[in-house]
Amino acid sequence: EVQLVESGGGSVQAGGSLRLSCSVSEALPGRYCMAWFRQGPGNQREGVADLDADGTISYADSVKGRFTISQDNAENTLHLQMDNLRPADTAKYYCAASFGGGVWCRDLLVGMFSYWGQGTQVTVSS
Repeated sequence: EVQLVESGGGSVQAGGSLRLSCSVSEALPGRYCMAWFRQGPGNQREGVADLDADGTISYADSVKGRFTISQDNAENTLHLQMDNLRPADTAKYYCAASFGGGVWCRDLLVGMFSYWGQGTQVTVSS
């Protein structure tokens, strides 16, 4: 079974940067949608960014221009570069994947993702 393991979380001050990584246990066959989600205290899990099976990238409005999603196929790793962090970005960040792609991927529909990591905490102080 596919396993996802996140790393790179931590505590930073507002304006700082962090780079999250998601290690995938095996090369995913076929077409897959890969994404990052986050969940803050008392909030629902929300989509942050996705890399669709056809290479299309989408971001939540709240992170556009500050976050960058990328994939290292050679190392089966998904990254999320987070710059100019804000206290509102404080949350546990999750890596997710699911076979296929399309509208549900670009819309970051939580229920459509089959594989999830355990999450990594990001805390941004003012």
